Amino acid sequence: MPYALFCHEAKLSKAYPTEADVWKLAQQSGLVVDVVSEDEKPVPRPVLDNDYEIRACQPDPYEDPARNKAEAERDAWSEVQLGSNAPPA
Repeated sequence: MPYALFCHEAKLSKAYPTEADVWKLAQQSGLVVDVVSEDEKPVPRPVLDNDYEIRACQPDPYEDPARNKAEAERDAWSEVQLGSNAPPA
């Protein structure tokens, strides 16, 4: 079952093959914050900011979750490559 990022009932992202894929994209987008609870003081745990949540979903018609993942990985790799070629500040 594919997964996507939601806010309330609105689907905000494309569908991806696994929940871990959506967590990775949410982290890259700055939507994940580390929270420390009183019970787990030494170990912060990642949570989604605001009212975001990751849920199982049906992909939209003509949407391929595996292709979405490959495109996201390619885009992330391109950003890394562009960043490493930037002149020093």
